[in-house]
Amino acid sequence: MLDADGSLYVFAYGSLIWKPGFAVEGAHPALLRGYHRRFCIRSTRYRGTPERPGLVLGLDRGGACRGVALRVARSRAAEVLGYLHEREMSGGSYHQMRLKVRLLDEGRDVRAVAYVVDRRSDTYCAGLGPDEAARAIGLGIGAMGSNRDYLLNTVSQLRALGVRDAALERLADLLPPVGAASGDNRAGEKPDRKSRG
Repeated sequence: MLDADGSLYVFAYGSLIWKPGFAVEGAHPALLRGYHRRFCIRSTRYRGTPERPGLVLGLDRGGACRGVALRVARSRAAEVLGYLHEREMSGGSYHQMRLKVRLLDEGRDVRAVAYVVDRRSDTYCAGLGPDEAARAIGLGIGAMGSNRDYLLNTVSQLRALGVRDAALERLADLLPPVGAASGDNRAGEKPDRKSRG
């Protein structure tokens, strides 16, 4: 899994950008071709429940994806791969792949570990329209917290990198107001869309 330069690279496109969970020696803005970032995995554990599933990101076929290549020292590679296997592979929603990514700050290509959606998994749900996806994200809360925060943190971190992901920004704009997700506004209060968390 190591690149030719002796380091492990992990392609981060969602929560790994802002919460990797392991020590990083370097973080490089990176481009992956052939896949795009998409809310296409139903989450009944981390960002939702079986009664109220949320949605999490996966790399799906087609297009390109700007993210971050996280560089890990060779001495920590086995430990980090074990951690990532437990974090990303436990639900059966991803394939772990080693893909070519372009380090945009260095102008060179490396091989990075990336988690691509398994389209055969029963958690794969690419057919949702934006309104339905935004509603699921607005309602979802799981073991790792609010699905809303997962989306908004990802959008915020991408913006900090100079990346505007139109699909994610549209979902953020479509989120139901905080407190109105259950369908009732207490005492008929008018929802405040600015308080999205």
